[in-house]
Order: sequence, then structure tokens, then C-alpha cells
Amino acid sequence: MSCIVMKFGGTSMAGIERIRNVAARVKREVAAGHRVAVVVSAMAGETDRLVGFCREASALYDRAEYDVVVSAGEQVTSGLLAIALQAAGVPARSWLGWQLPIRTSDAHASARIGAIDTAALTAALASGEVAVIPGFQGMADDGRATTLGRGGSDTSAVAVAAALKADRCDIYTDVDGVYTTDPRIVPRARKLSRVTYEEMLELASVGAKVLQTRSVGLAMKEGVRVRVLSSFEEGDSDAPQRGTLIAGEDELDEEIDTVERQLITGIAHDKNEAKVTLTAVPDRPGAVAAIFAPLADAGINVDMIIQNVAHSTGSTDVTFTVPATDLVRALDILERARPAIGFDALVHDSRVAKISVVGVGMRSHAGVASTMFTTLGDRGINIQAITTSEIKVSVLIEEDYTELAVRVLHTAYGLDGEIAA
Repeated sequence: MSCIVMKFGGTSMAGIERIRNVAARVKREVAAGHRVAVVVSAMAGETDRLVGFCREASALYDRAEYDVVVSAGEQVTSGLLAIALQAAGVPARSWLGWQLPIRTSDAHASARIGAIDTAALTAALASGEVAVIPGFQGMADDGRATTLGRGGSDTSAVAVAAALKADRCDIYTDVDGVYTTDPRIVPRARKLSRVTYEEMLELASVGAKVLQTRSVGLAMKEGVRVRVLSSFEEGDSDAPQRGTLIAGEDELDEEIDTVERQLITGIAHDKNEAKVTLTAVPDRPGAVAAIFAPLADAGINVDMIIQNVAHSTGSTDVTFTVPATDLVRALDILERARPAIGFDALVHDSRVAKISVVGVGMRSHAGVASTMFTTLGDRGINIQAITTSEIKVSVLIEEDYTELAVRVLHTAYGLDGEIAA
């Protein structure tokens, strides 16, 4: 008897009727002979509402108490789904994060999962009972509730699947799989039946919103097969044409068809970027460390970095990007560090976007970056910064050109399909 973990996002749990639909879907999997554990998110919009209460109570709220408040959303939906399953004739019960327990670090609001005690969970599944687990939450060593950060329910689901050694983790959301790019921008975007862990990790990290980056990294580390499916599409979840399967490259090589054996898998975009430039930074050992060490200490992630050729004055300009939400904090930290860094001026621009081309095929093919630069140049789109990895090329451009850049690159790499009817 196979074991699967099913995860349902906020839109899938948005109201009693949708929860009943989820219960019916779970019931079908149980009837098919699977042992099933379900991980649920809070109802759509509920976490934002709870976060708003915390901010109203105090701008400088205690993060431990914040976790108590915002984890309540998933507690509600886990209980409601268990009730709906019972009403449908399926044995079920909810298991809160502290009841299993799901042990995490004590970094409240951004905790990391350490271990999951599966003894009680395994026994429940073996008895034919469906386990309903609230995502996004766990328990620190001191017994206090913790949360994993926004989008953490995906990570919860993959972690539960890894702990149970499940055959697959099905992530149900409001889209029917992973596309070559955002279909709202490119109507000819195609749904991919299979994507490697590495490609999905890169796509998630550079703006694709289908899965949380941490969940993909954990799936790759633990070898958990993940399938992305739509909650609103009927059909057999085991059917290969449904959704997108995310697995190891070696595993997919045995199955992949010629249509999807292509150089580039997808084009992603991210407008949550801000560019920062420090001018006339002294060109001496330790100067760059003086810039980035205080940002790292504040937990601010720096992405693209460019250090220009040194000026005749013995100085250089340094440009980098940070998440737009961290821009104000980053500027404050850099201004306070000005005496130690010794820069002349601090310039910033939040009207930028990161465009990324991703595909494992570029490991063995030259010219991917050249095609990107030529295509953008032909449309008058200026590149402000560049960063690369083994399977990704990202550029920073003016935000107003985001949609145009995505469309022309999608065509340039031969990703266009038929327009959906």
C-alpha cells in the first residue's frame, strides 16, 4: 500500500464548500488504496488578517506571540477538514505541530524543521485513518509554537513526506502545474509535465510562485517526488498528464519525451528587487567586506553584485540588489556604516526587475547568454546587472520592460506553444 502526502493551499481551503471538495478528493485517494496524510494551509487571506492584528497590537510585537497568533489559521482548517472527512465516512483526525511533534529551531516567524516524530502518525495511517496536519507550524525545544515563514506549508508537506518516506508529495494549488513562464504574460506558455529539482529550485528562487524555494530545496535533499496539481481540475492524480512532476534529473531522463528535451525550461521574472549603488568606495582589501558584513548580520540577502573597474582616484563603484522589502533597512545600515566603508554617495532604484532564463540544457550548450543579451538588445532593453549559475542566467532591467522581456525571450528560446482555447 503506497503512502502519499497531499497538501492543499489557501484557495483550496477557502470556505466550507471548498473544504468539502478537498475531503472528496482525499476520500478518492483512500478508496484507491493509498495511506494518506494531508497538510493544509489557512484559508486564503486568513494569515494576512492575523498578521494585521499583530501589527495593530504593537509595531514591535514579540515574535513568539506572533507565532501563536498566525499559526491559528492552519489549526482551524485542519480541524474543519477532519470534520468534513468524518462526515464523508473517512476516519480522520487532526495533528497539530506540537502533538506529533514537528520539532523546529527557535527562530520564531522563520523556524527551520529539525525532525518529525512519526511514530504516532505511522500508527494512525496503518490503521486506515487520514492524518490532517496544519502546515507552517512546529514546536521549539522549549515547547513554544513556531512558524516557518510565509509559504511554509509547502515545506511542511515535503518534510512530512520525507519523514514518512512517502511515495509522493502532491501539492494542490490554484494552477494546474508549472509553466514555461507566467501564462498571464505569455498566453502561449506551455505546461511542463516534468521538471528537475534543480530547475524548479532556480525558478522558485528567481520569481516563480508555484512552490516555496525552501520546499524545493528540501525535496531535492531528501529525494521526495513532488507533483504540482490543481485543486479545481478533476481526474486521477496518478495520471502522468496531470500536473507537473518534480524529481531528480536521472529519474526524469528515463521518462522525458522529445518535446520537453529542450535547452531552456522556463523564463521567470521578479519585481521584488531593488538596486543599490555605492560610489567611490576605496579600492582596498576589506572594503567589500565592510559593505556586505553588516547586511548579512541583519539577515538581508544580497543577490547580484557588480564591482566596477577602479577609478584613477583609487576608488570603485559597487552595485548590488536586495529584496525591495528590505531596501529601507539596507539603506539605513549602509548609512550608519558609511565611516567604516568610506563611500561617497548612496544611490538606489526600486523600479527594476530580474529576468531569468533557466534550464539544465545550458550545461552542455553554448550561446544561451548571447541569445538573451541579443534578444533584449534588439528590443532596446538595457541590461543593468548580470548573474549566472550552471543552469541559470539572470539580468536586471528597468521594471517597465518586464512583460516585454519575458515575451520576447519566451519566443527566442522556442518555448511558445498553442494559445489555450
